[in-house]
Amino acid sequence: MEAITYDHTSPIPPAKLFNIILDADKLIPRILPQAVKSVDILQGDGHQTGTIYAAQFGQGSPHNSVKIHVDEVDEENFIYKCTVIEGDALQDVIEKIAFESRFQCSADGGSIISINSTYYTKGDAEITEDVQEIIKSGKEIAAGILFEALDAYLSAYPNAY
Repeated sequence: MEAITYDHTSPIPPAKLFNIILDADKLIPRILPQAVKSVDILQGDGHQTGTIYAAQFGQGSPHNSVKIHVDEVDEENFIYKCTVIEGDALQDVIEKIAFESRFQCSADGGSIISINSTYYTKGDAEITEDVQEIIKSGKEIAAGILFEALDAYLSAYPNAY
């Protein structure tokens, strides 16, 4: 098991960012079509614990697809927990990847998003340098590309969400 925590700051208030995460199945493919081709809800309504998504990645991604289970949605405290349960991003050594995202208000009225990613290995498997590179690229995509795109979208459409 390996855990990584990273933070992202945003000028967007936590409530708006949190609501957009709940609507990710519709919005992410529209604002990042080169990275995410589609997100389909396989189970649930998309906004509740127990929802399962299937995401198909675009040409720019090193992976093809993943299935994500929503573990917890805490709308009062802006906490979102989900787990990647299937897909080629898991490689041969990773059983699952659990994410906990916390959206907190920053001093300037924006947000500090803390993301804790925990990588669970299969059996006694060890995380190799190759897998560490994949983990690093996933972190860069989430912390950089995804949140920058969300910030840009909400800056351009301030009345959305």
